[in-house]
Amino acid sequence: MKLFDVYPLFDINIVKGLGCHVWDDQGQEYLDLYGGHAVISIGHSQPHYVKQVTEQLQRLGFYSNSVVNRLQTQLAERLGRLSGYDDYQLFLINSGAEANENALKLASFHTGRARVLAAQRAFHGRTSLAVETTDNPKIIAPINDGGHVTRLPLNDLAAWQTELRRGDVCAVILECIQGVGGIQMATAEFAQGLAQACRQHGAVLICDEIQCGYGRSGRFFAHQWLDIRPDIITVAKGIANGFPMGAVFIAPEFEPVYGQLGTTFGGNHLACAAALAVLDVFEQEGLVENAHLVGEYLIDSLKHLGSSAIKEVRGRGLMIGIDLDRPHKEVRQPLIYQQHCFTGCAGTNCLRLLPPLCLTKDEADDFVERLTKVL
Repeated sequence: MKLFDVYPLFDINIVKGLGCHVWDDQGQEYLDLYGGHAVISIGHSQPHYVKQVTEQLQRLGFYSNSVVNRLQTQLAERLGRLSGYDDYQLFLINSGAEANENALKLASFHTGRARVLAAQRAFHGRTSLAVETTDNPKIIAPINDGGHVTRLPLNDLAAWQTELRRGDVCAVILECIQGVGGIQMATAEFAQGLAQACRQHGAVLICDEIQCGYGRSGRFFAHQWLDIRPDIITVAKGIANGFPMGAVFIAPEFEPVYGQLGTTFGGNHLACAAALAVLDVFEQEGLVENAHLVGEYLIDSLKHLGSSAIKEVRGRGLMIGIDLDRPHKEVRQPLIYQQHCFTGCAGTNCLRLLPPLCLTKDEADDFVERLTKVL
């Protein structure tokens, strides 16, 4: 049997990591400005994280959600305090797509409606409802194209208000910083007007914080820069630093009904131990503030690099897009193979930086130096 080939792969076998660095099986070290696609939040092989996960596995790795799991309660209390959403409810699952799937389903139960508004360039996942809200026809199978979604330009408030006035919108789903879309950012004016229109017309506002949340923007959630408070928030990626986990934050007015939502593996003991260890490190090392400070430093450094190859630099915190005057593969491939530095990409011309939130200014300088050599 061979693997089902769904990704174009770099011919590099990564076998070890520490902080913002990884090593391949030949012993070559790489600077990691990709973070496993924004998943590594506190750094590779972070000692406290390794200790907590190992000790939990020695006690109990898994038992079903048919019994009390005190780790889930601890995680909910910590997340509520650190995020500013202590009055919300928490549903734990396994991935970002699953978080968005459940959020959209919950919104439909709550409103009795079926239509969804989503942004152009959005990416919300590859499962049934999540992929329908994603703006990429290449990954939407006929069975997923149910006609539920209207896609609108980001920051065109009038267009969204017009659709909401029809009174049939179940939910609005929004990335306040689009990741796959190329680090496109919602404005405060747009986000606040959209939130007001959702309240006025009875639609549920879902903020997809799977990539832009969990400290990456320099605040716990990216939407907190825009002074809005969504009804539902979805998270994943950095929540457990590589252990598969996702979550849905749900406003208090949503009342749970037994059987509507459920999960086999979600919120298992090992996942919760990993997520609690992440929050420990967030607090001990001030990683949300670090993302803000080092992110500002790196964005400023890139803007003043003086290279005509860089057309624009966008982002907040350690979620940064670099628009190039050439296809990103012409820069990304030599960055990886010659300068030994991983980045992400978006579209055809955008380099996407999603490093661990423990990135230092020295490591940021190191990246700028390597990028300069390629450019």
